[in-house]
Amino acid sequence: MTEQAQLPKKYDPQGVEQKWYEHWVKNGYFEAKGEVEKEPYAVVIPPPNVTGKLHLGHAWDTTLQDLLTRAKRMQGYDVLWLPGTDHAGISTQAKVEAQLKEEGTSRYELGRERFIERTMAWKEEYAEHIRAQWEKLGLGLDYTRERFTMDEGLSKAVRKVFVDLYKKGLIYRGEYIINWDPDTKTALSDIEVEYKDVNGHFYHMKYPLTDGSGFIEIATTRPETMLGDTAVAVHPDDERYKHLIGKTVMLPIVEREIPIVADDYVDREFGSGAVKITPAHDPNDFEVGDRHNLPRVLVMNEDGSMNENAGVYQGQDRFECRKNIVKDLQAQGVLFHIEDHAHSVGHSERSGAVVEPYLSTQWFVKMAPLAKQSIDLQRNESEKVNFVPQRFENTYMRWIENLRDWCISRQLWWGHQIPAWYHNETGEVYVGEEAPENIDQWTQDVDVLDTWFSSALWPFSTMGWPDENAADYKRYFPTDVLVTGYDIIFFWVSRMIFQSIEFTGTRPFKDVLLHGLVRDEQGRKMSKSLGNGIDPMEVIDQYGADALRYFLLTGGTPGQDLRFSMEKVESTWNFANKIWNASRFAMMNMEGFTYEEIDIEKAPSIADRWILNRLNETIVSVTRNFDKYEFGEAGRALYNFIWDDVCDWYIEMAKLPLYGEDEVAKNQARSVLAYVLDQTMRLLHPYMPFITEEIWQHLPHEGDSIVIAEWPKPSDVVADEDGSRQMVRIMDIIRAVRNIRAEVNAPMSRPIKLIVKTKTSEIAEELKTQSAYLKHFCQTEELTIDHKAEGSDKAMSAVLTGVELFIPIEGLIDIQAEVERLESELAKLDKEVARVDAKLANEKFVSKAPAAVVEEERKKAVDYKEKRAVVAGRISELKEHQ
Repeated sequence: MTEQAQLPKKYDPQGVEQKWYEHWVKNGYFEAKGEVEKEPYAVVIPPPNVTGKLHLGHAWDTTLQDLLTRAKRMQGYDVLWLPGTDHAGISTQAKVEAQLKEEGTSRYELGRERFIERTMAWKEEYAEHIRAQWEKLGLGLDYTRERFTMDEGLSKAVRKVFVDLYKKGLIYRGEYIINWDPDTKTALSDIEVEYKDVNGHFYHMKYPLTDGSGFIEIATTRPETMLGDTAVAVHPDDERYKHLIGKTVMLPIVEREIPIVADDYVDREFGSGAVKITPAHDPNDFEVGDRHNLPRVLVMNEDGSMNENAGVYQGQDRFECRKNIVKDLQAQGVLFHIEDHAHSVGHSERSGAVVEPYLSTQWFVKMAPLAKQSIDLQRNESEKVNFVPQRFENTYMRWIENLRDWCISRQLWWGHQIPAWYHNETGEVYVGEEAPENIDQWTQDVDVLDTWFSSALWPFSTMGWPDENAADYKRYFPTDVLVTGYDIIFFWVSRMIFQSIEFTGTRPFKDVLLHGLVRDEQGRKMSKSLGNGIDPMEVIDQYGADALRYFLLTGGTPGQDLRFSMEKVESTWNFANKIWNASRFAMMNMEGFTYEEIDIEKAPSIADRWILNRLNETIVSVTRNFDKYEFGEAGRALYNFIWDDVCDWYIEMAKLPLYGEDEVAKNQARSVLAYVLDQTMRLLHPYMPFITEEIWQHLPHEGDSIVIAEWPKPSDVVADEDGSRQMVRIMDIIRAVRNIRAEVNAPMSRPIKLIVKTKTSEIAEELKTQSAYLKHFCQTEELTIDHKAEGSDKAMSAVLTGVELFIPIEGLIDIQAEVERLESELAKLDKEVARVDAKLANEKFVSKAPAAVVEEERKKAVDYKEKRAVVAGRISELKEHQ
């Protein structure tokens, strides 16, 4: 694709971005070609939920992956970056049900089949939104391989995994206490429960002994569950209660006789040392009940209301029942004390409802054998999953070593329906990948699988597994790196690891790169309630995708949260414009210059050799930091090279030959400029794909797109340490002269006399050969370079390595006027120092003002005194020259 020779005056990201993205996709640059001569490199996208649009966290996560895959593609790998979306069972069903409610209907009125059709239509709509956002971010995804967790291929993998685990005895169905969400009426796994501190109460009650000999004291935070009590437990060695073991108490209100049992579970030191046992509403009580063959009395419905076992409270909401039962127990004299009690209460991560421990028949995965395989894998250095940062491996290991069995059934319609059928007459259970014969005699389990069950298979189910001969599975699995947030190590990362080991015999990815959360500038989590959310698409509309991407990729370090700052995005926009303007200048001076004319081996000037050497160093630094996933460090190295070395120094120095009469020198400058910009755009491309493609297409180049251009490598041809050292000395001299001018308030437009005294005659000869740079950039009317040169008493001076500088100031400035100006500034600073010192000496201010305010005043005091010392020093120095 060819472009016009000149760049437009202004960079227009909106026009450029859409043009190039369409070009990249149309030409198939992002498609994995399966080229056997190239080493494969594979990444699967963490599939976003089809519940809405992408947020800043998604933008950060996917941009990190895009940077990796773009760089690897340029480095010659056969790259597969596989996109896709997740059906997100609970979240998506809740959204669609809310929509139906607004329409005055429900899923039950639609029926299961029509409800799934309706939800699939929702999925298609939001998948389109997500694709449009991926495009706007510039993500190099292979859309020909896009997957959805409920695709037929992935659904087949889910069924196979379920059936195989069932046949191995690792999936079972049983009645257990599970986490129940009364709002969404479904089971939750342990990690879908968020614990929050809540101010509640301990309710102390007396259960009367049925023989009339007294009572036993118990306490609870959930008095409504007492209706399901089937025992009272005491510790077998508790001398207070040994005589009561085997006796019974009369359960108040219900008037049911229940036994007193002995169990080691009871903590003798806590409360009265006796506890009520409610096997259907508490996981620990469930275990006690099993040991003592106690009945399980469920007193609630799935929606959190009380059922027929609750007697007079039937139909009441659980919290309404709590209030009423407390009143009734007080009236009976059973409830004798209510104690304030702050405790941790589980809430549904999805709906926010208070989670109810609830007796239910569910499907479970037996985790102990699967967890052991994951632990063993991590002990094998060559086969383990490498966590970046490494500290998260400890987080992962602590969790996997203490796993409970995983409840995988969900009482939903949207998702993978459990492949189990029950015989209508015999009750026989059939589990299979396909429905049983004589299907009219069987009824399929109505529940679906936990969303994470299918997501756990994502790295290999998307590649064609369970067909182990599938081309993509054989070539690209296991994948190279997973990029995701540290907040889903337990939800997703761990499950992918143990399922991959079980079904493929290997890790699902070599590395897992973990990032944090995107927070606002104050460090707060972004939320609707705080109103601090940022739509990444709106940022792109304002500043372009490259500015947002560069900020996201350089604003943090692996494993840490990122504070979003619009001001910093604006500064990266300024960086993009700096690159644009520098490139535009370069191209204005290389019109007609061709790729074939580029020759960096003949670079004659030390400026040329220095910039080529700096380019080499930058290539090494960026590549090394990419390999370590230190994208912030790599980005900063690039920023410094582009802004400082290329724009502020080299382009200015290249103007000397470019504006001169020597055509050979002109072409050499063009050659180096073209080469440096070409290589720099390639290094910057993974960060800023759009602007780099636009600039690269205007440069003399070969190839169709920077997307598939070769990654830069350091050139041995241009290595010139000596030339670079000379250039650094010249730059140091120019900086020192500029600093002196600033100190004495002498503008750059005023010519100066400059005396350069060198440590050796060799240094003097080197500088003389490069005197054109010193004359031009120091704006000298007279330049002396000699190792025997003498300075002037009335001169500003600077000492550098191997060099002393003297700038006679007589005639350069009006010394008296400058002294008067500085003395006026000094007087102002004296007043500020006195004011802030007085404030800090005031005990009332220091003790009563907010600590931050006092600290700010202390900082001002230090700052004013430092400035005062500098100004006083300048006055003293100038007076010596009068």
